[in-house]
Amino acid sequence: MTGTWTLLRFMLRRDRVRLPGWVLGMAALTAYFANALGTVLDQESLEGFASVLTTPVMGLIGGPGYGFDAITLPRLFVGEYGLVLMVGAAIMTLTTMSRHTRVEEQTGRAELLRANVVGRHAQLAAAWVLSATMTVLLTVAVWGALQFSSMAPEPTSSNLLFAAGVGAVGLVFAGVAAVTVQLSPFSRAGSSVAGAVLAVAFVVRGLGDMSALQHGHHGGIAWLSWLSPLGWSQQTAPYTLDRWWPLLLAVAAALVLTGAGVALQSRRDLGAGLVADRPGPTAAAPWLSTPVALAFRLQRASLVGWSVAILVAGVIFGVFTGPMADGAEAMPDEILAVFGGAAGIVDGYLGFMGIYFAVMVAVYALLSVQALRGQEQGFHTETVLSTAVSRPSWLLSWTGVTTLGAVWLLFLAGLGSGLGAAAGLGDAGLVGPTLLGHVAQTPAVWVLLGVAVLLYGLVPRLVGLAWVALGCSTLFVLFGEMVDLPEGVLDTSVFRHVGQYPGEALSWGAVGVLTVVAVLLTALGTGAFRRRDLVTT
Repeated sequence: MTGTWTLLRFMLRRDRVRLPGWVLGMAALTAYFANALGTVLDQESLEGFASVLTTPVMGLIGGPGYGFDAITLPRLFVGEYGLVLMVGAAIMTLTTMSRHTRVEEQTGRAELLRANVVGRHAQLAAAWVLSATMTVLLTVAVWGALQFSSMAPEPTSSNLLFAAGVGAVGLVFAGVAAVTVQLSPFSRAGSSVAGAVLAVAFVVRGLGDMSALQHGHHGGIAWLSWLSPLGWSQQTAPYTLDRWWPLLLAVAAALVLTGAGVALQSRRDLGAGLVADRPGPTAAAPWLSTPVALAFRLQRASLVGWSVAILVAGVIFGVFTGPMADGAEAMPDEILAVFGGAAGIVDGYLGFMGIYFAVMVAVYALLSVQALRGQEQGFHTETVLSTAVSRPSWLLSWTGVTTLGAVWLLFLAGLGSGLGAAAGLGDAGLVGPTLLGHVAQTPAVWVLLGVAVLLYGLVPRLVGLAWVALGCSTLFVLFGEMVDLPEGVLDTSVFRHVGQYPGEALSWGAVGVLTVVAVLLTALGTGAFRRRDLVTT
């Protein structure tokens, strides 16, 4: 561990903007919703709102809905917006761990540091301490934003419990990343595996919470929520049960995973991964002679993993269409109105899932652009461009593969959801409309991809701002109407314009406009990429 504190100071210096950006940004998000809820909801509307939030589909979005039978503003905030903060904390720490461990080895900087008086595990330890520090600061910031909000949540211990739950999720995924960065020599692979763990945790928790709201907190498959780190923090039930002990599961998991990361690091060489690289062929296949083929080959593994996950998730969520239809008559008028009435509950639910999967596929698109930046930082782009490949050809090849990949993933999501719904209801006619409704959301994903390409072309280190665009679009489409945001603000979400088919009619005009916007953004990004300097040796 020699040199841990020196490396920690270096990391703090590098993250002097990134650290406060994450912490203050999430604290500002907490403060906004905590203060906005009290201005748009009185007790009568709050009680009417609670009947909407206790439906299974809202369990997928928010959580198990503890305390919604006697709802208050703090319970509403925790039940519907807490999950957003938890996912944000997880992304914050897993990217921090990858940035300061595997990326350093991949670029060769870790070898220079290790040539000095630096212990074998110092870099991993320093990165973990930095991640833990970020979670502590985030906990304090979220607690402060709640404590002094206009909804005046009481008691103070419940505010602290909720904030600690958010921080606990971040701590667990710092441990997850400590393990995954040991597996491959490439940071993208380690981050992707950690992201896949987060996605599985989200889906498992979602299934458990949907069942909890359908059959009660101890019925059906509600126990699945206890298999997810996200579920552990939600099961603390602030302002209702105020249980601290589930956080012990998170702390134990974080310590075990971090210890496993240290042990695994001891079993590999610097710059290597535990999963050995397979030796490639002596000569490249003829089909790899174009930049498009190379871009596809580099993205193939990621695309295969996403395809399997999206298809399985689509089938699982599609199967829940049956229980939604069976319980339609017992649902409150508010939720029936959202889904087009009792007769339209099936189409409304499947249309909503199109938006839900579009958000997930947008994550794939942004990760793909970040991988392109990794190619440049690893000096691979310079090698490609030293051949007869132009800059626009390389960037458009990579973007084109990602563009078609988004269409493919939404096709699989629609196919899975349609087949799951058809199996649950015995109606094969649901497959076609569901498939169309999901694929129609593709232009919204393309716009976010275009934003990321534009940022990459202009200033590569600002690609992370595309995640802000995704986050705002997601929050506005899922929660904007709940807090009565102005229509002008809601319309900034790229997911609001196409329509949730088959529950709503498709707006082909919006499809065309979004596609044109995506093309323009990509063209601007390509032009900027032609003029800027590369990250070179």
